[in-house]
Amino acid sequence: MIIYNVTANVDDSIHEKWLVWIQQHIPKVLSTGLFLKATFTKVLVEESMGGLTYSIQYLASSKESLDSFYKVHASEFQAEESRLFSDKMLVFRTELEWIDEYTVTPQ
Repeated sequence: MIIYNVTANVDDSIHEKWLVWIQQHIPKVLSTGLFLKATFTKVLVEESMGGLTYSIQYLASSKESLDSFYKVHASEFQAEESRLFSDKMLVFRTELEWIDEYTVTPQ
């Protein structure tokens, strides 16, 4: 499986508007049918440049699914994000390969 991680540092001036938008955006990305689930988290490190940082991790069943997302949908989603928030946020994207998962069983 592949994790498509999107990390965004959001300027305080757009924070509330962005939060509303991203919580509507994530289901739209999932509705493409190319991801199994998404996790939305807040990064708990204070950034020297200010703002708040979030991570959205989309789980894809394969690299081919992620490649299909890039080919068919990514530019449209990224254009919307840029149009709404371009100069008030910094975004970077990372692809991660899922190796294994470990859990603790309660005693």
